[in-house]
Formats: sequence, structure tokens, C-alpha cells
Amino acid sequence: MPRFEIDVDPCDHLTTDAIGTPGQRVFYMHAWQAARTVTIIIEKVQLQSLAVGIEQFLAQLARQHPELEEASPKYSEEQMRINPPVEPVFRAGEIGLGYEHERDMVVIVTREILAEEQDPEDAAVIRFWCTRSQARAMARWGLEVAQRGRPICPQCGQPMEPGGHFCPKKNGYLH
Repeated sequence: MPRFEIDVDPCDHLTTDAIGTPGQRVFYMHAWQAARTVTIIIEKVQLQSLAVGIEQFLAQLARQHPELEEASPKYSEEQMRINPPVEPVFRAGEIGLGYEHERDMVVIVTREILAEEQDPEDAAVIRFWCTRSQARAMARWGLEVAQRGRPICPQCGQPMEPGGHFCPKKNGYLH
């Protein structure tokens, strides 16, 4: 049984963002509901996977339910930003998607990451209930945030550090 479960139902606003300098950023998923905020830490790759997954999920929903209006991808960067300090509830280990047709709501289910010796059934769970448009806007913004990281070396394809880059292709190490 989970340590605790939180339902943010419905989210008044849902976003993801990164705080810190490229190469040392921490990524967050953040939701508001009335006066309450709920924040979790996610990895950059989780953010990217979630964003792609949301787009694919919404495309599948559109095929299954052609009567649904298309979800809007529009967002305002100013509204999508998270301002420190933030107090994350946990670091996400698993993230899943669901849909409740009767309410036309998407649910993003997050489960905390636990140490190996802990029982996975004890992981806390947070469910973020949002509109399809909120999910899509968050996905689009999330991809934008993820791409704002360190520049990619044109030679080796690896991220370049702000203080300099040791490129394996330039010294002949990788072929």
C-alpha cells in the first residue's frame, strides 16, 4: 500500500520547468489547485519521454474519439515558468498516462522512486488530473525547456560543458 496518495483533481495549472544552469539543472513537474501547489522532481529524459508520450496519447485519443475537439498546444512562457523556491514531494520513478472519457480528463500518474531495499508497493503516488489542452501545452513547453540545455558538439554529438569541451572525435579516440 502506498505511503500516501495525492490527487490534484483538477489541476488549475500544470507545468514542467528546469531550475539551474545547463548541465546542472533540476527538472520539475508542478501543479496548482486553488491555494495548493504540488511539485515533484523528474529527470530530463522522463520529461522528454512524457512529452512525446502525451502527443502520441492525444493522437490516439483523437482517432478513438473523433468527436473531441483538438487539444490546444498553446502556452504562455511566463505562465509556464516555475519560480524558486520549490518544495518537491518526491522524485518520480515511474510516470504513466490515463484518460477518463466521461470527464474528458487526462491523468498523469507519478510514482516515487524508492531505494532497492524498499517495497515498490510502498511508493507514494500523485495523480495530476488535467484537460487535454493542459497536457499538450505542458508537453510542448517541456520539450522547449529540455532543448534549452547545453549546446551539442557538432563533431561528437555530446553536450558541451560551459567551461570547455573535450571532444573525443578531435583527438582520434572515437571513430
